[in-house]
Amino acid sequence: MDHKIITTALYAAYLTNWYGLLLSRTKDKDEIMRLRLEYAKILFARLNISVKVLNKEKIPTEGQYLLISNHRSIIDPVVIDLAFEESSIAGYWVAKKELYNSLFFGLFIRNAGTVLLDRESDNMAGFFSRVKKVVNDEGSIYIFPEGTRNKGSAPISEFKEGPRIIAIKNRLPMLPVYIKTNASEVLKEAIKKRSQKLEIEFEIGDLIDYKSKLPLHESYKNAFNLRN
Repeated sequence: MDHKIITTALYAAYLTNWYGLLLSRTKDKDEIMRLRLEYAKILFARLNISVKVLNKEKIPTEGQYLLISNHRSIIDPVVIDLAFEESSIAGYWVAKKELYNSLFFGLFIRNAGTVLLDRESDNMAGFFSRVKKVVNDEGSIYIFPEGTRNKGSAPISEFKEGPRIIAIKNRLPMLPVYIKTNASEVLKEAIKKRSQKLEIEFEIGDLIDYKSKLPLHESYKNAFNLRN
């Protein structure tokens, strides 16, 4: 394996777990968000990647939302945190149980402002209770409606309808965001050529009312004029 790849992987593992440890020492929401953003900045500085928001004027500076995003890469949450750097929104990621138990990500994920989703559970009451607790504490919920990374050629894969239930139960407006650049390809390029400056383009759509009758997949595609 290439020396650069090994070095980058080891550094990412160290940084992720170091910040996981720092995050485990606080329960303060603002401090968690500060540490998460600091981690994102350091990681992307190391990878020489920047995030360009194409329509910054649409970034909400405050409020509570269900943020919905397309998903292609493990660095997508970092992209979104950096895109919302100047916003005061406190976003809690919905995270799968597999990530909570990951040797690489686990410590960070469990402490970085997340809501555990166990998709194998027969009873989702605990999950919705955890979401409600975040919302009652003036937090927002961030989720990837595709449920897993899209590795196909289409801009997005089919959305699950679970996010709509979250929005309805908590009366949250849905904030669609679109990672226009394939961050997975950018990450591969960054690992191979760290000296080359790379950019990920990011776009924000108009709010979707939680009472909308249109399927979430269609509402999202309309927000960014996407056609599969």
